[in-house]
Amino acid sequence: MSVGVAVALAALATVLAVVGLAQATRVAKRVSAVPPDGNLYDAIGRLDADLAAVEQAITAMQPVLQSLHERMPTAIRNTAVITYDATGDMAGHLSRSIALLNERGDGLVVTLLRRRSEVLFFTKMVRSGRGVEELSPEEAAVVKRATSG
Repeated sequence: MSVGVAVALAALATVLAVVGLAQATRVAKRVSAVPPDGNLYDAIGRLDADLAAVEQAITAMQPVLQSLHERMPTAIRNTAVITYDATGDMAGHLSRSIALLNERGDGLVVTLLRRRSEVLFFTKMVRSGRGVEELSPEEAAVVKRATSG
């Protein structure tokens, strides 16, 4: 037998061994799905019971999800912050207006005005994106920023 024929036979044997190994792996995966005692009916029964438990858990969670869905419009979802120099006498833009609004545009604006010797704190209610009280230009800007995205 020539060397070329021997190499060809060796290559063919290698390919056949790889194909055989792949088939054996697939068969092993299928066999591992069978319970050790061979009782498929019990295994299917256990799977059915597990599925029923999952369905019960989903049913039990539905009222909770509904409650969360109903409360979502009132949760704070839109926020913004603007910094500025309220008095013109301090560098660093140390004053802040903060909008905290729900998806309806309801909530409040918190304003901190920093002066040389004091900090003033204000809150103003917001309904439908508009101040219940008159908003300063900075407060109106922070509400607009929060409601625009």
